[in-house]
Amino acid sequence: MMRTLLVRGMLAGLVAGVLATLFAYFFGEPSVETAIGLEGTAAHSHSAPGAHEHAPAEAAEEELVTRGVQSTVGLLTGVGLYGVAVGGLFSLAFAFTYGRLGTLRPRLTAALLAGGAFVVVFLVPFLKYPGNPPAVGQAGTIGSRTSLYFGFVALSLLVGIFAAAFGRKLADKLGAWRGGLLAAGGYVVLISVAAALLPSIDEVPDGFPGSTLWTFRLASVGTQVVLWTALGLAFGALAEKALKHKEAVRA
Repeated sequence: MMRTLLVRGMLAGLVAGVLATLFAYFFGEPSVETAIGLEGTAAHSHSAPGAHEHAPAEAAEEELVTRGVQSTVGLLTGVGLYGVAVGGLFSLAFAFTYGRLGTLRPRLTAALLAGGAFVVVFLVPFLKYPGNPPAVGQAGTIGSRTSLYFGFVALSLLVGIFAAAFGRKLADKLGAWRGGLLAAGGYVVLISVAAALLPSIDEVPDGFPGSTLWTFRLASVGTQVVLWTALGLAFGALAEKALKHKEAVRA
């Protein structure tokens, strides 16, 4: 059964990845194009006199993958593979969670799990370290910025798992509503303290259009909303069908 859920999770992740790619292409790529244009303008204005004469030829030689490929096939490949990987991990989390949240149906369990994962894995880390378009951020700090972001993702996930386990025990004593509220409150307190202690990153250059930055970040959030919503709904439907078939065979 675990293999069945894993395959269906990866399939649901692929579907979610394709839908997220479409959203990112139509709503996120315009702001990326604008940021790339600004980056090119800034680089051109800071170049030494006469240096720009050979820039087109050098750029053509250095550009291994065209922007058109990056924004279409590259985007689909990256988000699609991400969706498949997330879908596989999501199926494992579902297998562990299902039946431990009471008598919830597979569809509802998957929906709640997807909503919680969106908040813990993406939204909370994004609020601390929001994504930036091209031309924002210094090349020399990319390693530290990446480490801080993924470190906070791991911390948020660990605190979320701990809060969920603790909330389940509280639910047995205080009821599901009170136990859930206390667990959620504990998560918010712990992760807020961690966020306050971790260093902040603000490398948005002066003069960068706030509308472009806002549009890019809003599109980033929207892409993740589409991904996790589609994953929760698609996997919930596939998992419920598989579990019903298993119960029918046993009967």
